[in-house]
Amino acid sequence: ICLCVWLFLFLFCVSVCSPVWEGIIGGREAAAHSRPYMASIQVAEGDGMKHECGGFVVADQWVMTAVHCLPTGANGRKVVLGVHSLSQAEDTKQIFDIMELHNHPQFNPDNYDNDITLIKLDRPFNASEAVKAVAFLRAGGVNPDTDAEVETAGWGSVDNLGSRPDTLKEAVIRVVSSNRCGRSDYFGRKFTDNMICAHKLCPDPCDQPHKMEDSCDGDSGGPLLYNGVVVGITSNGGKKCGQIKKPGIYTIISHYTEWIDGVMGIQPDA
Repeated sequence: ICLCVWLFLFLFCVSVCSPVWEGIIGGREAAAHSRPYMASIQVAEGDGMKHECGGFVVADQWVMTAVHCLPTGANGRKVVLGVHSLSQAEDTKQIFDIMELHNHPQFNPDNYDNDITLIKLDRPFNASEAVKAVAFLRAGGVNPDTDAEVETAGWGSVDNLGSRPDTLKEAVIRVVSSNRCGRSDYFGRKFTDNMICAHKLCPDPCDQPHKMEDSCDGDSGGPLLYNGVVVGITSNGGKKCGQIKKPGIYTIISHYTEWIDGVMGIQPDA
């Protein structure tokens, strides 16, 4: 009898006490091609290609993503634009080789500081309703404050078992204070001034099956948007997604305007 009671309590706590990770954690499917700047960076797997990281289009031949997605080079990876379903044939899809890869020279693999990369595609994309560039915040722009609502999207894992969605998911989350994310029980010294962290806790009583919304494995390189402008790049968090004290970490793009302009050949007064 004692064993049965123990087993019942264990199963009850697993199902009720523990957070359940879904989605871009807790996210929802995006309307098809409603985020035409999204990019899927894919690696060869067997006879096909497999989604590995996200990215976003910032100019007619340029995609921005995270260094930790391609730390040792392109190695045959492709960039796919105009994609909603990873598995279905879509007339909107455009597939590109990587002509140039520019990883930030001060990327730190120990804490993912300076986690920003620019990819030059082998040709300009064909602009359409499904493929468009998105604006990103430049130096002097205003980044979101604590508790501001921001958006993220990707084809990342829907749980900590690595299950992946076929279609693009999105979530509205909130910025967590830098002071909190820099605490020792959050990220400690790993968290730098080049980072912003965000997630969204479900308020109590929680009327949803999940406890929070967050980015996860496979969402890396994707955008964090504030008022329709990209302010961050999905970078890193905890070893598990959806942990209360391990919000998603995003690279603050406005800190890299000079480097971006230099790589892309943009004149400062342009």
